[in-house]
Amino acid sequence: MLPVDAQAEERKMNILLWVLQGLAALLYGASGVMKVFMFDKISQDVPSFGALPREAWMALGVLELVCTIGLIVPAAFHWRPQMTVLAAALLAVESLVFVWVHVKYHEMTPLVLSAVLGLLMAFIAYGRSVLRPIA
Repeated sequence: MLPVDAQAEERKMNILLWVLQGLAALLYGASGVMKVFMFDKISQDVPSFGALPREAWMALGVLELVCTIGLIVPAAFHWRPQMTVLAAALLAVESLVFVWVHVKYHEMTPLVLSAVLGLLMAFIAYGRSVLRPIA
């Protein structure tokens, strides 16, 4: 049995991870929907969408949608919670692709956003595998 302070810290970490997972799911869900269903509309105004073929952007959008589900459902239902870790890790790796694209096109704001999201996803993966795993 953990001391009361340790239990409180574990609860706080669990809450933080759930909040981050929820926010990430909303963000990546919206991003995935735009890449899969609205690509023509959004790609017109963004030069970096030329870095990869349309099919690659669509595949990344589908990956984001699948990982959005993976961030929430396995952990919420305590069913294969390692899928949540995998989803966060995949999104962290995907962010490296976006960092590369934004560096190539000299887009600083999206570059910083992609890097921060990648670190956030890495933190969620680490948090759910080491700091506060879903049992």
